[in-house]
Amino acid sequence: MKTSFLVTVGACAALAVVAQVVGASRSWAQSGAPHYEVDASWPKPLPDRWVLGGLGGVCVDAQDHVVILNRQDILEGELDAGRMAPSIIEFDPAGNVVHSWSNPDLLDPRLHSCHFDKENNFWVASAPSGVVQKFTHDGSKLLLRIGKKGVLDSSDGTIKGKPLNSSFAQFHMPSSISVDRDNGDVYVSDGEGRNSNRRIAVMDRDGRFLRQWLPEGMETVHCLTIGHDGLVYVCNRDNARIQVYDKQGNLKRTIELPWTPVTMPADGKIKQFGGATVAIDFSPDPEQTYMFVVNQNNAQIDVVDRKAGKPVSSFGSIGKQPGQFDQGHGIAVDSKGNVYVAENRGRRVHKFKIVQ
Repeated sequence: MKTSFLVTVGACAALAVVAQVVGASRSWAQSGAPHYEVDASWPKPLPDRWVLGGLGGVCVDAQDHVVILNRQDILEGELDAGRMAPSIIEFDPAGNVVHSWSNPDLLDPRLHSCHFDKENNFWVASAPSGVVQKFTHDGSKLLLRIGKKGVLDSSDGTIKGKPLNSSFAQFHMPSSISVDRDNGDVYVSDGEGRNSNRRIAVMDRDGRFLRQWLPEGMETVHCLTIGHDGLVYVCNRDNARIQVYDKQGNLKRTIELPWTPVTMPADGKIKQFGGATVAIDFSPDPEQTYMFVVNQNNAQIDVVDRKAGKPVSSFGSIGKQPGQFDQGHGIAVDSKGNVYVAENRGRRVHKFKIVQ
């Protein structure tokens, strides 16, 4: 009788999980384009008079904890009024700081991207840097380093040398990391700057080089992520598009995301203000109905129907108030659909919640 009871309870629990996932999927698909507003109560004030520098990136773990990357590039004199905030800062869903750490011997200063893999390990990269690194969730132990620290993939091993796009696991300006949840392969976009590499490099779970490709028509390769469809979505920052590849590097589709200035320049010559496709993440439903794209040119987040490849809404604007952006640079979405945006120049992280 006890066994029968446990089986029944387990079956009911499994059905409840399935129903929850299906329900979430239908709600995203059937409710129309989501609308967002800023949650000005998030995060809570930082402790101990911390001073933030520019934020290079943001990522969300399996518990919906939010981690920001603090570049610590503060202004002269700011420490007269406060203390340097740690490089890695973790918030709980309520916006409280629950963990933080720094390690200047391991972390290069210009932090650019982070990622949590299936095992909830923490991956991080800086640009410029010769390496990407995998840590335990709390940063207490370095689990894997891909590349040789202090050596860049260039003609002289430094940032001054000519980028080489070499077919091995050494980097120049790694801008984004995504770990394949099926087999643990590590995908790295290596090409944050215009005078850098411009490739997608793929390593196995132990850091051994497997393959690479050079995305077509990109001066910079600023971000990537792997979708539930098994495809690799790559930001073409300067040309306002997302290029979608299979895992072997074959181009499958291109999502054009054209932009226009709010005020046209007097000479009619449009100039970029950082790019229209700077960073991306997906809605949390199984179909990943929507993409959220950081559009620095218009200082907003573009909400894009992923399958149709068409923008459906946007949120944010330029400014210093809550929900306004001064160079939004990183983006992450939690399991409830909340969107987090990290600013570089503005040195803040925002939370946006669904109002529809």
